Amino acid sequence: MAKKKSKEKKAAKKVVKKAASKAKSKSKKVTKKVTKKVTKKVATKKKSAPKKVAKKVAKSAMKNVVKKVDKKASPKKAANKAAMAHKSVSSVKPAQTNSTPAKATTAHKSLSAGLKIGQVVPEFHAKSTSGDFKLSNFKGKNVVLYFYPKDNTPGCTLEGHDFSEALPKFNSKNTVVFGISKDSVKTHEGFISKQNYKHQLISDENESVCQLFGVIQEKSMYGRTYLGIDRSTFLIDAHGVLKAEWRSVKVNGHVAEVLAKI
Repeated sequence: MAKKKSKEKKAAKKVVKKAASKAKSKSKKVTKKVTKKVTKKVATKKKSAPKKVAKKVAKSAMKNVVKKVDKKASPKKAANKAAMAHKSVSSVKPAQTNSTPAKATTAHKSLSAGLKIGQVVPEFHAKSTSGDFKLSNFKGKNVVLYFYPKDNTPGCTLEGHDFSEALPKFNSKNTVVFGISKDSVKTHEGFISKQNYKHQLISDENESVCQLFGVIQEKSMYGRTYLGIDRSTFLIDAHGVLKAEWRSVKVNGHVAEVLAKI
C-alpha cells in the first residue's frame, strides 16, 4: 500500500514538473513575441518623439502585457492545474452499472388520452354513408365504433368484412356497428359498394371524432414518422356510457372479442 502511494506521489511530481516547464516555455515565447510587436508599434507612433520617451513608453506597455501573459500561463498556475488533474484521475471510481433494464421505446406515441371507461360519451355529429350521424339518435341501443386507418387497404378491408359478416349477431344483441376513418363519404361509398359491406361508415376528415376518442397517434414506418389512426374499437352501452375499448387492434379474432363483451 505504501509503495503504491509512493509511486502515485512520484507520478504526480513528474506531471507537475512537466506542466511547469511547458508553461514557462510558453510564457517566454509569448513574452518575446509580444515584446517585439509592442516595441515596433510604439516606435512607429513615436517617430517624432525623442528616443528616450519612445523607449519609456514601450517599456511601460510591455510591463502590462507581460503581467497579462504571466497571469494566463504562469508555471505556478499550470502546476496547480496538473496536480488537480492528477488528483481527479487518481480518485475516479469505476461507474456503477444499473441492473434495471431500460424500457423499450414504443412504435406508436399517443397524442391524446381520449375517453375513459365508465364515462358518458359526449354528443357528436359526423357525416356518414347513411346521412348525418348523431350519437343521441341511437339512445337505447349499444353502439360499436371501430376506427381504422384507411379504405381499400388489406387489414382494413378484412376487418370490415369481419364486422359485416357478424352484423346479424350484433343486431340480435341490440347493437349497431359503424366503421370510422378519415376518408371522405364518397370514398366510403365506393369502398362499401366494392366490398358489399352491410354496415355503414363514418367520415371524420377533420379528425374531431378521432380526437374525442384519442386514436390519433404518431407512427413510424421505414424510418418515416407520421400521424395516423391507431386501429381501435369502442363499445358504448344503451345509456351512452363507454363500456369497453380495444386499442392497437389485431384484426384476427377481434370481432368475436367485441361480441363477447356485449
